Amino acid sequence: MCDVRIPGSNAALGNTGDQGMSERLNILDFSSKSIRTLHITWFAFFLTFVMWFSFAPLKPFIMEAFNMTNAQWKALLILNVALTIPARIVIGMLVDKFGPRIVYSLLLITSAFLCWGFAFAQTYEQLALFRFLCGFIGAGFVIGIRMVGEWFPAKTVGVAEGVYGGWGNFGSTAAAWTLPAIAAYVYGGDDGWRYAIATVGAIALVYGIFFYIKARNTPKGSTYFKPKKSGGLEVTSKKDFWFYLAMNIPMYAALAVLTWKLSPAGVSLLSEMTANILWVGLAVLFIFQTYQIYGVNKENLANGVPEMQQYKFKQVAILNWSYFVTFGSELAVVSMLPAFFMETFDLTPVMAGLLGGAFALMNLVARPGGGLLSDRFGRKKTLSILICGLTIGYLILSQIDTGWAVAAAVVAVLFCSFFVQAGEGAVFAMVPLIQRRMTGQIAGMTGAFGNVGAVTFLTAYSFVDASTFFLVIAGSAMVCFLIVQFLEEPEGHMTEVLPDGTVQLIEVS
Repeated sequence: MCDVRIPGSNAALGNTGDQGMSERLNILDFSSKSIRTLHITWFAFFLTFVMWFSFAPLKPFIMEAFNMTNAQWKALLILNVALTIPARIVIGMLVDKFGPRIVYSLLLITSAFLCWGFAFAQTYEQLALFRFLCGFIGAGFVIGIRMVGEWFPAKTVGVAEGVYGGWGNFGSTAAAWTLPAIAAYVYGGDDGWRYAIATVGAIALVYGIFFYIKARNTPKGSTYFKPKKSGGLEVTSKKDFWFYLAMNIPMYAALAVLTWKLSPAGVSLLSEMTANILWVGLAVLFIFQTYQIYGVNKENLANGVPEMQQYKFKQVAILNWSYFVTFGSELAVVSMLPAFFMETFDLTPVMAGLLGGAFALMNLVARPGGGLLSDRFGRKKTLSILICGLTIGYLILSQIDTGWAVAAAVVAVLFCSFFVQAGEGAVFAMVPLIQRRMTGQIAGMTGAFGNVGAVTFLTAYSFVDASTFFLVIAGSAMVCFLIVQFLEEPEGHMTEVLPDGTVQLIEVS
């Protein structure tokens, strides 16, 4: 890093000196503090995923308890990922402003209460409400992206983010592997599933307090950069401003589709009047957000941005769509895979949960592997190859039927999931390298597009069979492969302005 004078500022010219060198060594040092931070952060993410997907492997218990139809269950699957779309945007802003330590702690503690609300719901309406609110839990992923990005340098941040994402995402597998057995054999009885979910909430509450005590936002002596204004991403050209506004439309469209799905035209969870109110509310919210984004960028649009501080928003957009097909498809698949195995191969809930969890199991090696490949061989090349691989993987999954051996189906799932999760690792290997002070917001928007993908794919699943569902994902991935060809490798340094007016250059390649 180095400090240089900005034209018109009163900052002193020179390098960072001993203090700056100390900061750089701190960030590059893979000391126990860096590794400890990585471990306590991925475990926080792990807990959020256990809570978020705690209900999917417990499908037979929950459906029996509420005498649910299959359409009502599929509505829960969509509700589970809906709120995460705006939540990840909001959490990204809060992380950039207040830091990951306090935001992650509060999210874990709040999530515990949401988890308990779902566990002890007495009616389907209450169950649906708390499943919708539990979508807030899925925003936890964004927080750790910023924290890990602060503790690891550009040349290894892909691996670090991959470990964070991989072990965190493993929470969905842990839920599938353990919760049915805990519900059936530890607690037992008709309410065993309730106590299994409630136990996870209690663990999250305790860990939220622990995280606040042990976590730190940055290495000692490092600067925690914050955006100049909150309310939206800062863009650096008029073209990018309009591009940014256009990229917000899919998120609102996904929420509008969800509202339609829950209206009388779908599962009738909402009345026609309520659905109309929500549609109007979404339109008003979009207008309000557009106004907020303009307010954040008004000065930049009027006066321009120095070239050294500019970045291309298309980089963000391409990563958004890449996460749409990678993480979006993973969310959709892990939500339906245990039931798919149970119904296709006539398995018990416990066995179906174990096999269904195989999809997310690959997170342990695939996501760090995707980050490592991205660090070593380049962001664009790696992402292109991985998206091509997941396209082939979903085409294979579309052929699974009752004639397959269970072992062959599991192998096909593992093959596909490797490319899906390695692709996720490759996406977030690049996210922290675009603009440091807005990493939370960029991660939030990218993560939100993952949930847009999940809502899109789960909505498609509610209309088609599993084979067609996998084909829809494969077709989307083919389109994304073409989009990724416009990605540009990050090179040189990103520029951040310190409060005293000096400029800090942060290596990105």
